[in-house]
Amino acid sequence: MVRVTALSSPFLLGFDDIERALDKVSKTAADGYPPYNIERIPASSPDPEKLRITLAVAGFQKEEIEVTVEENQLVIRGRQQEDKTREYLHRGIAARQFQRSFLLAEGMQVLGADLSQGLLAIDLVRPQPERVVRTIQISARD
Repeated sequence: MVRVTALSSPFLLGFDDIERALDKVSKTAADGYPPYNIERIPASSPDPEKLRITLAVAGFQKEEIEVTVEENQLVIRGRQQEDKTREYLHRGIAARQFQRSFLLAEGMQVLGADLSQGLLAIDLVRPQPERVVRTIQISARD
């Protein structure tokens, strides 16, 4: 059986990676924990426009969170340890683990991460590429 997608047009050459990325994103989009926001921060002299991903990670300490870039993927992992010294009468807040991934476009750079009041903010920037116009020489064969 042949799979037909929006990127299978004969005029779209070399977009196989994008198609694989869309498949990967659709598989990981169902997980809702931890909740997150993505906001655009306008450029201000001398800083370029940024994107900020903010995750609600209440209860996690800085040491329990890991932020990595693996190939073109931003991966945030949280691992909490059970506190064996506590005796709970009611336990509504469980120690959890999570992994949240974001696929990054080519050239995206992670500027840094900041944890404050249960919110983890990760800033990203996409440097503006130089616009390149190249003339292709035509050879004549007679």
